[in-house]
Amino acid sequence: MKQSFFKLFFAILFLLTNSTIAQYTDIINSNKPGFSESPYSVGSGVYQFESNFFTKNTNISPIFSKPQSLGIDVLFRTSFFLERLEFNTQITYQKDKVAFNNIFTSHYFNSGISKLTVGAKYLLFEPTYTDKSKEVRSWKKRNAFDYKRFIPSVAIYLGVNTDFINSLYQTNKISPKIGVLLQQNLTNDFNIISNIFYDKAGTEFTEISYIVTATQNFGERWSGFLEHQAIIEKYQNNLNFGLGVTYLFSRNLQVNTSFRSIKEGKSEGFYGGFGVSYRIDKHQDTYKDLNEIESKLKDTPITRYNNRNRSFFSKIFSVFKKNKRTSRKRKRK
Repeated sequence: MKQSFFKLFFAILFLLTNSTIAQYTDIINSNKPGFSESPYSVGSGVYQFESNFFTKNTNISPIFSKPQSLGIDVLFRTSFFLERLEFNTQITYQKDKVAFNNIFTSHYFNSGISKLTVGAKYLLFEPTYTDKSKEVRSWKKRNAFDYKRFIPSVAIYLGVNTDFINSLYQTNKISPKIGVLLQQNLTNDFNIISNIFYDKAGTEFTEISYIVTATQNFGERWSGFLEHQAIIEKYQNNLNFGLGVTYLFSRNLQVNTSFRSIKEGKSEGFYGGFGVSYRIDKHQDTYKDLNEIESKLKDTPITRYNNRNRSFFSKIFSVFKKNKRTSRKRKRK
């Protein structure tokens, strides 16, 4: 039993310590404006903030509903210790119109933090694709679709929903959030992200949800997305269909906007958002400059000793060379 335990322990340790595949990208890689989450980390030494200002408006459903909301959602992401491991915190602050519709319709406004979740994700698997640029004999093979691109990258997400939020959204206990994150890069400019979450487990408000997002890049700065999300709850089911665009201002700054058609139980309406994503890039590559290594190798005690010896012997040999030259000149004369 002990041997099997130690084997498992060292196997996990080996996988963790050998996860050196870099997640860092030269330009910002934001999850916004979608609700889905990529399996990839932002990379070590990166501190990324993703914001979304939103408004929501639905019709008043029977008895109780929140027909109007206005707020901001902020996601903080960073990575250290392991390139594949990312830590993140999501906080949402919003003002809601709470309506009651019975014999008479009444409402009041409530504001506060509606979500405060701390979590982490770890990339378990990333597929490799065939380098077709080396295929020079066949144009057909060089331009054929690589079926390995159907194989997704896979990450797991583990989070904790804190209950330090507005009483309107409290579940009366701290609850876990578990997810599986997938991404298929079908081309260099088109990818599909799929998420499955089991949220607020062990509470009266347990959720099972899935999200599918398709993203297409249009040039170096513009990209667009289509997204579908479904949330299954105990008391109602929620659906939304969204689309949006993003614009890359600089390698560390992105702006985005989105629009969604939503259905929450028997209520229907729309959701609109505008966001900014910004990162502080302190990433340092793990490789070393070959020129620096070469200069260090040239300046070692052994090299200095060899250089001194070479200089000593070179002086002696130079004397013999001079004597030979002078003797040749004399002979010629």
